[in-house]
Amino acid sequence: MINLSNQKHIKSIIDFGLVLISCALLLLVASPSEAKLEFFQNENDYEMQRSLESLRDLDYQTWQLVVYPKAENQDELVLRIIGFTGSLRLDHPEKLQVKSGIKSWNLSDITLENPQLFEDNRDAAAEFELGPLLMDLKNDRPLRLSLRDGFNELPVPPYLVNEWRSMKKIHLENGN
Repeated sequence: MINLSNQKHIKSIIDFGLVLISCALLLLVASPSEAKLEFFQNENDYEMQRSLESLRDLDYQTWQLVVYPKAENQDELVLRIIGFTGSLRLDHPEKLQVKSGIKSWNLSDITLENPQLFEDNRDAAAEFELGPLLMDLKNDRPLRLSLRDGFNELPVPPYLVNEWRSMKKIHLENGN
């Protein structure tokens, strides 16, 4: 015969087990963050794919990060960092420092290669060659971006790195 205290103990074990099973099912069924890649028409009426995200640096400044293929060479991806007017004034070229764990990269500043940005006196954007970073990354690791005279540390979450890597993979698979 089971006494009342044993019944309560058994019930609490069953309740705990049900909670564990529920949590496990949620983790197994929930889908990971999906890429938010979008398509747009460029100035030549050619449909292009891009990744667009707004992030805050550690000083709570908001920056927009746009990754898109170069118009003249579709297999090269460009990272454009856009600050609000007055928040980004750089002397180009200025390398973008990228860190993740013990690894680090310096991405080349290609802002002056873009005639629109070259002629824009607001200096609100900078562009960098993203290819060397993406070729070296083997997983979707969080990144930390630093730009001298721009921002000290801009965290890039893994879901965004996944978007960028998937864009590179799509372009490689399509032979672009």
